[in-house]
Amino acid sequence: MSDKSRVTLLIVIDAVGISTIEHLLSKCNKKIKMPNLSRLGIGEIVSPEFKKRFSPGYSGKSYVTKVTQASASADSLVGHREMMGVVDNRTYNLFYDGFGQDYLAELEKRTGRKTFFNKMAGGMDAIELNADEHEKTGNLIVYASKCDPLIQIAMNENVIPVKEQHFIADTAFALAMEMKIPLTRAIARSYLKTPEGEIIRTSNRHDAVLPLEQKTLVDLLYEKNVWTVAVGKTLELVNANYHEKIKLTREIFIDPELGLRFVHPRKKDTNPYVAQGIINALVSAKSVYRPNGAFIFANLVDTDSVYGHTRDIEGAVKCIEEIDRIIPVFEKTLSKGDLLIITADHGMEHKEDYGYHSNEPLPLIAERKGAGADLGGIRTGKYQGLLDAGSIIAQFFNCEKEYKEIINL
Repeated sequence: MSDKSRVTLLIVIDAVGISTIEHLLSKCNKKIKMPNLSRLGIGEIVSPEFKKRFSPGYSGKSYVTKVTQASASADSLVGHREMMGVVDNRTYNLFYDGFGQDYLAELEKRTGRKTFFNKMAGGMDAIELNADEHEKTGNLIVYASKCDPLIQIAMNENVIPVKEQHFIADTAFALAMEMKIPLTRAIARSYLKTPEGEIIRTSNRHDAVLPLEQKTLVDLLYEKNVWTVAVGKTLELVNANYHEKIKLTREIFIDPELGLRFVHPRKKDTNPYVAQGIINALVSAKSVYRPNGAFIFANLVDTDSVYGHTRDIEGAVKCIEEIDRIIPVFEKTLSKGDLLIITADHGMEHKEDYGYHSNEPLPLIAERKGAGADLGGIRTGKYQGLLDAGSIIAQFFNCEKEYKEIINL
């Protein structure tokens, strides 16, 4: 295979660790339909009592294992960055009592908008409790995440334009850094209301994140003239050097011939947009001249944001089944010798009040088209946790030495 045709596609199924999968299966009595994940070996890394739920079974043609992350905290930002060679040994505290008045007063001054609520809450709860006041006054719904060290600011797109929402999140994060408030992110939570009054969070969400303090695998590939593509929220979580950033938000851009489907009955999911973005990137990689190949980094977020924190067992299972159904759509676009990796950034522990991010064993599945479980000679298990996903990719693109040098173990 020539360098110009080689492609790696890394797909992160958000918040679906091994313990999470087992919990979903233990609560789901129906027959599950995951033939492609079964073929790729997911049944080999769950507890024996759950293996029989996966049919037709492992083909033996892919590499499959479970890994324990090297970083200290279970967080989307931390997990995605670890895949790209960044180990974060810091632990972060949550903001149980919201944020200080001095911080909020300065945020109001810089954004020109008042803030209110300022409590720890789940996203939908915060919006549903405060939407009417926000829409009446234009004031910002500020709340602390129940599972991550971040500030969230909910805003109706018909009240505050998306561009201004992104400015507000960027301002909130920059201010926190100035005041040495230990956040990992500031999130603009965009939402709309249907004519019936239902609240729907949109895909125009924006994350302002901690700056990277070192090179990542994305940067290494960029420097080697590998075409780097971020699809979905990976561009915000690993804010490195990308040649291309794809974030679709309108249904008209989804090709009906691909058969991509929304799982949520009112189309609250964003995975179809990400799946279309992946296909666009794959087609581009095969039709446009890429001298040293392409790396596509994508996140399928709905298992976290739509079905994870809400502890929606049925929705989460249906969501994973839909991801499974479209795996062949991606595989069909890959050529002989190309690499597909599927993993997760953290797990999701279902407690009585909420779904919380959890540090648990994570799946790491790699398939090289036309090769077997040895991935055509790529060495596996060289590094702890999600660092090994990066190692596999680095070997594929012949920059393993440089990758080893950037890992801050």
